[in-house]
Amino acid sequence: MSAALKNIRVLDLSRILAGPWSTQVLADLGAEVIKVERPGRGDDTRAWGPPFLKDEAGNDSADSAYYQCANRAKKSVTIDLSRPEGQALIREIAAQVDVLVENFKVGDLARYGLGYEDIHAINPRIVYCSITGFGQNGPYRDRAGYDFMIQGMGGLMSVTGERDERPGGGPQKAGVAIADLMTGMYSTVGILSALWERNASGVGQHIDMALLDTQVAWLANQNLNYLFSGEPPRRMGNSHPNLTPYDAFPTRDGDIILAIGNEGQYAKFCNVAGLSALIDDARFRDNPSRVANRDELKALIAPAMLARTTAEWIRILEPLGVPCGPINRLDQVFADPQVVHRRMQVDVPHPVAGRLPLVANPIKFSRTPIVYDTPPPMLGEHTDEVLRDVLGKTPQQIDDLRQRGIV
Repeated sequence: MSAALKNIRVLDLSRILAGPWSTQVLADLGAEVIKVERPGRGDDTRAWGPPFLKDEAGNDSADSAYYQCANRAKKSVTIDLSRPEGQALIREIAAQVDVLVENFKVGDLARYGLGYEDIHAINPRIVYCSITGFGQNGPYRDRAGYDFMIQGMGGLMSVTGERDERPGGGPQKAGVAIADLMTGMYSTVGILSALWERNASGVGQHIDMALLDTQVAWLANQNLNYLFSGEPPRRMGNSHPNLTPYDAFPTRDGDIILAIGNEGQYAKFCNVAGLSALIDDARFRDNPSRVANRDELKALIAPAMLARTTAEWIRILEPLGVPCGPINRLDQVFADPQVVHRRMQVDVPHPVAGRLPLVANPIKFSRTPIVYDTPPPMLGEHTDEVLRDVLGKTPQQIDDLRQRGIV
């Protein structure tokens, strides 16, 4: 079947995570993604290990697991952008693509004649997405931006972590580079929207994406809690700022999450937990009351949770419609029957590893399913193919470029 983005071609000048995550989504959806990397080194994340991709004999290769997570289904072309001849090749490719994604510092590509205005002049239909830490304008535009610092600057770490007054309290970053990942996802939405608009206007546009903007935007209810009340939210550990009991509790053999969202669920939980008296207790009669007295309520629930194992609680609560679940390690995640059924792990053929385990895209199409048959590329694997098939270079021209170190 035809892929959703068949006939869309993307020039990927990004590296690390935010840009590659966006272009990997586009590749999953069927776009042809041409990833340009530095000769000899490639994307920085190729070296971000261990662990590294292993060959069939069990030996480490030059490419990390980190690189594999964000670059499947792309074509790798090595071009030296610092050379005028390399810049000319980029312009040639850009003239024949629908989308360009880059995450250079503000103004860097313009110095090479590869900024938005330069590329728009040769390809007015191009959708050109720039991803930076702070955007193309503003007082911080020239600063480098990295996920960890953006999580701090954008407010996430002010609401993530145990309460300050408790042991282990203080700011915590998320366990993955969530500012990068969310910026990649928002970038994909922007790119697809601009492509759709181009169908009517016939003209592309420049998309200005900033990690800080994205981090501020997706704090969602925490943002509105502040804007409505004037009180900045605080770190609350696993507790929810607007609901309780909505927390993690130790059980006899591990931990469980309770995510009670209404009065019916609360009453059902109390009845099966031997805490029926709490249903009519004035301190806990409705959610606002429970939020006001959350510490007292948690102290009463916690001993009851220790009476059963995690599996026993799930077996009791799930049939009642009380939301709950275990806190799984990744080995447990990928062994979970639901995750297995949904085929969230896929094995892709690989020229070095034989078979490469990857994580599936969560989008499930009814007519244009995502096909997992192309692994992340080896460095420069598709240089000759792209120069030949996209730019029409002859073998002699390609050999000349290689001899001069341009590719």
